[in-house]
Amino acid sequence: MIDPRIFKIELREGRERTIKSYVLRSNVLDDKGEKVLEEAGKYVVYYEDGTLLNSRTLFGNDKPLIIEIGFGMGTATLEIARNRDAYNYLGLEVYLDGVIKLLKRLNDASLSNLKVMRFNAVDVLEHMISDGSIAGFHIFFPDPWMKKKHHKRRLMNPDFINLLIDKLDRGGYIYFVTDWVEYADEVLSLFNGNERIENPHKGFAPHIQWRPNTKFEKKGLEKNHEVREIWVEKK
Repeated sequence: MIDPRIFKIELREGRERTIKSYVLRSNVLDDKGEKVLEEAGKYVVYYEDGTLLNSRTLFGNDKPLIIEIGFGMGTATLEIARNRDAYNYLGLEVYLDGVIKLLKRLNDASLSNLKVMRFNAVDVLEHMISDGSIAGFHIFFPDPWMKKKHHKRRLMNPDFINLLIDKLDRGGYIYFVTDWVEYADEVLSLFNGNERIENPHKGFAPHIQWRPNTKFEKKGLEKNHEVREIWVEKK
């Protein structure tokens, strides 16, 4: 039996709400997807209002918890979790295809420090994550919403950045990567204007060696896109 909660991705579906940073393309599971979900069910976390998520409740240990927002197909997510096993990871994604693909890889790899949640990140952070409890956030290649009229849909805005900072432990980090230079400049400016965080690199960061390149990133580089990385820490 498939848990119907896998098809619900936000608290206010069907109602007016703040502008979304995503557009849902598909919400249907085929037979293969259902099989993956059944086999990898232990790696899935479902939204429960008021239930707090942390390493103890998710993994039964006290390793620092990292949250990745929008993991896409999850290739980098899985590799980072495998290679940086001193941390626990919770991956948030609204696109069902990416969730199923990562669950399939995760089940094959049998990792014990990564779980997946299909739900809107803002709702999860606001209602299921305690302030000061997260060691880091990974936000890799979010949709840049390239047309100027769509910039209001961009994930990274002052309110969302302050929400991330609220949830970070002191010294916790936000690691942001994009191949859209104008978006990178905008986010760097937003970070520089926030007195609650500091940038140890003073500008864009060098490539962090433990973040693997993905197929998406390689395609961007082949089109002469310039990858920009930003690393900031909570004071």
